[in-house]
Amino acid sequence: MEATIGNANISITVNTLGAEITSIRSAATGFEYIWQGDAAYWTGHAPVLFPIVGSLRGKRAALPNGKECRLERHGLARRQKFKLIRSGENSLTFRTVANAHTTHLFPYPYELEIGYTIRNRSIAVKYTVYNPGPEPLPFCIGGHPAFNCPISGEDSFGEYVIEFDEPETAYCMSPDPETGLLNPSDRRCILNNRRTLPLRHSLFEHDALVFDRLNSRGVVLYTPVRSLGVRLDFPDFPYLGIWSTRDAPFVALEPWHGMSTCSDEDDQFIHKRGVCVLKPDRKKTFKYVITILEP
Repeated sequence: MEATIGNANISITVNTLGAEITSIRSAATGFEYIWQGDAAYWTGHAPVLFPIVGSLRGKRAALPNGKECRLERHGLARRQKFKLIRSGENSLTFRTVANAHTTHLFPYPYELEIGYTIRNRSIAVKYTVYNPGPEPLPFCIGGHPAFNCPISGEDSFGEYVIEFDEPETAYCMSPDPETGLLNPSDRRCILNNRRTLPLRHSLFEHDALVFDRLNSRGVVLYTPVRSLGVRLDFPDFPYLGIWSTRDAPFVALEPWHGMSTCSDEDDQFIHKRGVCVLKPDRKKTFKYVITILEP
Protein backbone atom coordinates (compact mmCIF):
# COMPACT_ATOMS: atom_id res chain seq x y z
CA MET A 1 0.00 0.00 0.00
CA GLU A 2 1.13 3.53 -0.72
CA ALA A 3 0.20 6.86 0.82
CA THR A 4 0.58 10.27 -0.84
CA ILE A 5 0.56 13.81 0.51
CA GLY A 6 1.31 17.11 -1.17
CA ASN A 7 1.27 20.88 -1.07
CA ALA A 8 1.50 23.62 -3.68
CA ASN A 9 5.15 22.78 -4.36
CA ILE A 10 5.72 19.03 -4.03
CA SER A 11 4.03 15.70 -3.51
CA ILE A 12 5.54 12.61 -1.91
CA THR A 13 4.55 8.95 -1.93
CA VAL A 14 5.58 6.37 0.70
CA ASN A 15 5.18 2.60 0.55
CA THR A 16 4.19 0.69 3.69
CA LEU A 17 6.78 -1.95 2.71
CA GLY A 18 9.84 -0.58 4.45
CA ALA A 19 8.18 2.84 4.93
CA GLU A 20 10.26 3.77 1.89
CA ILE A 21 9.68 7.03 0.07
CA THR A 22 9.08 6.16 -3.58
CA SER A 23 8.37 9.56 -5.09
CA ILE A 24 9.14 13.25 -4.67
CA ARG A 25 7.52 15.14 -7.51
CA SER A 26 7.64 18.86 -8.25
CA ALA A 27 4.27 20.52 -8.81
CA ALA A 28 5.86 23.28 -10.92
CA THR A 29 7.89 21.18 -13.34
CA GLY A 30 6.53 17.66 -12.92
CA PHE A 31 10.07 16.38 -12.41
CA GLU A 32 10.47 13.18 -10.39
CA TYR A 33 13.39 13.42 -7.97
CA ILE A 34 13.44 9.91 -6.45
CA TRP A 35 14.98 7.04 -8.38
CA GLN A 36 12.19 4.82 -9.69
CA GLY A 37 13.86 1.47 -9.14
CA ASP A 38 14.79 0.28 -12.64
CA ALA A 39 15.80 -3.37 -12.18
CA ALA A 40 18.53 -2.98 -14.80
CA TYR A 41 20.47 -1.03 -12.16
CA TRP A 42 18.89 -1.23 -8.70
CA THR A 43 15.31 -1.84 -7.59
CA GLY A 44 15.34 0.35 -4.46
CA HIS A 45 14.22 3.93 -3.92
CA ALA A 46 15.11 5.11 -0.43
CA PRO A 47 15.31 2.17 1.99
CA VAL A 48 15.63 2.59 5.75
CA LEU A 49 18.72 0.88 7.17
CA PHE A 50 18.11 -0.73 10.58
CA PRO A 51 19.39 -2.26 12.87
CA ILE A 52 22.64 -2.23 10.90
CA VAL A 53 24.10 -0.02 8.22
CA GLY A 54 26.13 -1.93 5.65
CA SER A 55 27.40 -5.45 6.33
CA LEU A 56 28.57 -7.62 9.21
CA ARG A 57 31.57 -9.93 8.94
CA GLY A 58 30.10 -13.26 7.92
CA LYS A 59 26.65 -11.67 8.33
CA ARG A 60 26.93 -12.27 12.10
CA ALA A 61 27.89 -10.40 15.26
CA ALA A 62 27.97 -11.22 18.97
CA LEU A 63 25.55 -9.31 21.20
CA PRO A 64 25.90 -8.11 24.81
CA ASN A 65 23.09 -10.44 25.93
CA GLY A 66 25.20 -13.48 25.01
CA LYS A 67 23.30 -14.16 21.81
CA GLU A 68 24.18 -13.29 18.22
CA CYS A 69 22.49 -11.54 15.35
CA ARG A 70 22.41 -12.81 11.79
CA LEU A 71 21.68 -9.98 9.41
CA GLU A 72 21.91 -9.38 5.69
CA ARG A 73 23.33 -6.11 4.39
CA HIS A 74 21.47 -3.05 5.72
CA GLY A 75 19.36 -5.06 8.14
CA LEU A 76 15.66 -5.81 8.56
CA ALA A 77 13.54 -2.68 8.26
CA ARG A 78 13.56 -2.38 4.48
CA ARG A 79 11.81 -5.78 4.21
CA GLN A 80 9.29 -5.20 6.99
CA LYS A 81 5.68 -4.14 6.65
CA PHE A 82 4.96 -0.84 8.40
CA LYS A 83 1.57 0.38 9.54
CA LEU A 84 0.41 3.90 8.75
CA ILE A 85 -0.42 5.15 12.25
CA ARG A 86 -0.91 8.89 11.62
CA SER A 87 -1.67 10.92 8.55
CA GLY A 88 -2.40 14.58 8.02
CA GLU A 89 -2.44 17.13 5.25
CA ASN A 90 1.34 17.51 5.43
CA SER A 91 2.61 14.47 7.34
CA LEU A 92 2.71 10.67 7.44
CA THR A 93 3.97 8.42 10.24
CA PHE A 94 4.60 4.68 9.95
CA ARG A 95 5.47 2.11 12.61
CA THR A 96 6.87 -1.40 12.70
CA VAL A 97 7.65 -3.59 15.71
CA ALA A 98 9.77 -6.65 16.31
CA ASN A 99 8.11 -9.99 15.57
CA ALA A 100 8.99 -13.68 15.59
CA HIS A 101 10.92 -13.36 12.33
CA THR A 102 12.99 -10.35 13.38
CA THR A 103 13.78 -11.66 16.87
CA HIS A 104 15.09 -14.88 15.31
CA LEU A 105 17.65 -12.76 13.42
CA PHE A 106 18.06 -9.87 15.87
CA PRO A 107 16.99 -11.02 19.35
CA TYR A 108 15.64 -7.75 20.75
CA PRO A 109 12.21 -6.16 20.99
CA TYR A 110 12.00 -2.74 19.34
CA GLU A 111 9.62 -0.22 17.82
CA LEU A 112 10.64 1.87 14.82
CA GLU A 113 8.66 4.87 13.60
CA ILE A 114 9.36 6.67 10.34
CA GLY A 115 7.81 10.11 9.89
CA TYR A 116 7.64 12.35 6.82
CA THR A 117 6.62 16.01 7.00
CA ILE A 118 6.52 18.34 4.02
CA ARG A 119 6.89 22.11 4.13
CA ASN A 120 7.39 24.31 1.08
CA ARG A 121 9.88 22.29 -1.02
CA SER A 122 11.33 20.27 1.87
CA ILE A 123 10.68 16.83 3.34
CA ALA A 124 11.75 16.22 6.93
CA VAL A 125 12.44 12.53 7.57
CA LYS A 126 12.41 11.44 11.22
CA TYR A 127 13.40 8.04 12.59
CA THR A 128 12.33 7.21 16.15
CA VAL A 129 13.63 4.04 17.83
CA TYR A 130 11.98 2.89 21.06
CA ASN A 131 13.26 0.14 23.35
CA PRO A 132 10.30 -1.64 25.04
CA GLY A 133 12.52 -4.44 26.36
CA PRO A 134 14.21 -5.11 29.71
CA GLU A 135 17.82 -4.76 28.47
CA PRO A 136 19.81 -2.17 26.48
CA LEU A 137 19.14 -2.18 22.73
CA PRO A 138 22.19 -1.77 20.43
CA PHE A 139 21.52 -0.62 16.88
CA CYS A 140 22.67 1.40 13.90
CA ILE A 141 20.37 3.35 11.60
CA GLY A 142 20.60 5.23 8.33
CA GLY A 143 18.88 6.50 5.23
CA HIS A 144 19.50 5.55 1.59
CA PRO A 145 17.55 8.03 -0.58
CA ALA A 146 18.53 7.74 -4.24
CA PHE A 147 17.91 10.66 -6.57
CA ASN A 148 17.49 10.75 -10.32
CA CYS A 149 20.67 12.07 -11.91
CA PRO A 150 20.01 13.59 -14.35
CA ILE A 151 16.70 14.99 -13.10
CA SER A 152 15.42 16.31 -16.42
CA GLY A 153 15.80 14.91 -19.90
CA GLU A 154 17.92 17.92 -20.84
CA ASP A 155 20.72 17.13 -18.34
CA SER A 156 23.51 14.57 -18.25
CA PHE A 157 25.15 12.79 -15.31
CA GLY A 158 28.46 14.54 -15.93
CA GLU A 159 26.86 18.00 -15.56
CA TYR A 160 26.15 17.33 -11.89
CA VAL A 161 28.30 18.07 -8.86
CA ILE A 162 28.05 17.38 -5.15
CA GLU A 163 28.79 20.46 -3.11
CA PHE A 164 29.59 20.22 0.61
CA ASP A 165 28.76 23.00 3.06
CA GLU A 166 32.37 23.19 4.22
CA PRO A 167 35.73 22.62 2.52
CA GLU A 168 36.62 18.96 2.98
CA THR A 169 39.77 16.90 2.82
CA ALA A 170 38.28 13.45 2.47
CA TYR A 171 40.07 10.13 2.22
CA CYS A 172 37.20 7.74 1.64
CA MET A 173 36.81 4.03 2.25
CA SER A 174 34.73 1.86 -0.08
CA PRO A 175 33.08 -1.47 0.78
CA ASP A 176 34.79 -4.65 -0.35
CA PRO A 177 32.80 -5.81 -3.42
CA GLU A 178 32.53 -9.37 -2.10
CA THR A 179 31.93 -8.90 1.63
CA GLY A 180 30.71 -5.33 1.95
CA LEU A 181 33.24 -4.74 4.75
CA LEU A 182 35.49 -1.70 5.15
CA ASN A 183 39.24 -1.32 5.56
CA PRO A 184 40.20 1.96 7.29
CA SER A 185 43.75 1.58 5.97
CA ASP A 186 42.56 1.50 2.35
CA ARG A 187 41.37 4.98 1.39
CA ARG A 188 41.24 7.18 -1.71
CA CYS A 189 41.64 10.95 -1.67
CA ILE A 190 38.33 12.22 -3.00
CA LEU A 191 38.53 15.86 -1.88
CA ASN A 192 41.56 17.98 -0.97
CA ASN A 193 40.38 21.09 0.88
CA ARG A 194 37.54 21.55 -1.59
CA ARG A 195 33.76 21.83 -1.39
CA THR A 196 32.83 20.63 -4.87
CA LEU A 197 33.01 17.07 -6.20
CA PRO A 198 32.28 16.78 -9.95
CA LEU A 199 30.37 13.58 -10.67
CA ARG A 200 31.69 10.78 -12.86
CA HIS A 201 30.74 7.11 -12.78
CA SER A 202 34.34 6.03 -12.18
CA LEU A 203 34.04 7.43 -8.63
CA PHE A 204 31.87 4.41 -7.80
CA GLU A 205 33.85 1.65 -9.49
CA HIS A 206 34.62 0.27 -6.01
CA ASP A 207 31.06 0.76 -4.65
CA ALA A 208 30.04 3.61 -2.33
CA LEU A 209 32.23 6.43 -1.06
CA VAL A 210 32.19 6.48 2.75
CA PHE A 211 32.75 9.92 4.26
CA ASP A 212 33.47 9.28 7.94
CA ARG A 213 35.42 12.45 8.84
CA LEU A 214 33.21 15.25 7.55
CA ASN A 215 32.97 18.83 8.74
CA SER A 216 29.79 19.40 6.70
CA ARG A 217 26.30 18.44 7.78
CA GLY A 218 24.73 19.35 4.50
CA VAL A 219 25.38 18.60 0.80
CA VAL A 220 23.80 19.60 -2.49
CA LEU A 221 23.51 17.43 -5.60
CA TYR A 222 22.83 19.75 -8.52
CA THR A 223 23.66 20.86 -12.03
CA PRO A 224 25.16 24.35 -12.11
CA VAL A 225 24.06 24.61 -15.76
CA ARG A 226 20.36 24.56 -14.81
CA SER A 227 20.38 25.23 -11.04
CA LEU A 228 18.41 22.02 -10.59
CA GLY A 229 18.99 19.52 -7.81
CA VAL A 230 18.42 18.41 -4.22
CA ARG A 231 19.87 19.39 -0.86
CA LEU A 232 20.37 16.93 2.01
CA ASP A 233 20.80 18.17 5.60
CA PHE A 234 21.80 15.46 8.10
CA PRO A 235 22.57 17.05 11.50
CA ASP A 236 21.96 13.83 13.48
CA PHE A 237 24.19 11.53 11.42
CA PRO A 238 28.01 11.41 11.73
CA TYR A 239 28.68 9.64 8.41
CA LEU A 240 27.63 10.04 4.78
CA GLY A 241 27.64 7.44 2.04
CA ILE A 242 27.47 8.48 -1.63
CA TRP A 243 26.71 5.73 -4.12
CA SER A 244 25.83 4.93 -7.69
CA THR A 245 26.43 1.81 -9.76
CA ARG A 246 27.74 1.03 -13.23
CA ASP A 247 26.37 3.73 -15.57
CA ALA A 248 23.21 4.20 -13.52
CA PRO A 249 21.32 7.51 -13.81
CA PHE A 250 21.00 8.04 -10.06
CA VAL A 251 23.03 9.05 -7.02
CA ALA A 252 22.24 7.99 -3.45
CA LEU A 253 23.05 10.42 -0.63
CA GLU A 254 23.02 8.29 2.53
CA PRO A 255 23.10 9.71 6.07
CA TRP A 256 24.38 7.02 8.44
CA HIS A 257 24.66 6.42 12.17
CA GLY A 258 26.86 3.34 11.81
CA MET A 259 28.65 1.58 8.97
CA SER A 260 29.87 -1.82 7.83
CA THR A 261 32.17 -3.79 10.08
CA CYS A 262 35.72 -2.53 9.65
CA SER A 263 38.85 -4.67 9.40
CA ASP A 264 40.19 -3.23 12.68
CA GLU A 265 37.01 -4.17 14.59
CA ASP A 266 36.14 -7.47 16.23
CA ASP A 267 32.74 -9.13 15.86
CA GLN A 268 31.16 -7.59 18.97
CA PHE A 269 28.15 -5.59 17.81
CA ILE A 270 28.66 -2.82 20.38
CA HIS A 271 32.23 -2.25 19.14
CA LYS A 272 30.99 -1.16 15.69
CA ARG A 273 31.61 2.44 14.65
CA GLY A 274 28.55 4.61 15.19
CA VAL A 275 26.54 2.07 17.19
CA CYS A 276 23.84 3.45 19.51
CA VAL A 277 22.82 1.77 22.77
CA LEU A 278 19.31 2.61 23.99
CA LYS A 279 18.34 1.96 27.60
CA PRO A 280 15.05 0.20 28.42
CA ASP A 281 11.91 2.33 28.02
CA ARG A 282 13.85 5.05 26.20
CA LYS A 283 13.56 6.41 22.67
CA LYS A 284 15.93 8.23 20.35
CA THR A 285 15.19 10.27 17.24
CA PHE A 286 17.26 11.00 14.13
CA LYS A 287 16.30 13.52 11.45
CA TYR A 288 17.40 14.51 7.98
CA VAL A 289 15.84 16.89 5.48
CA ILE A 290 15.56 16.71 1.68
CA THR A 291 14.91 19.95 -0.21
CA ILE A 292 14.35 20.12 -3.94
CA LEU A 293 16.06 22.98 -5.76
CA GLU A 294 14.57 24.55 -8.86
CA PRO A 295 15.12 27.90 -10.59
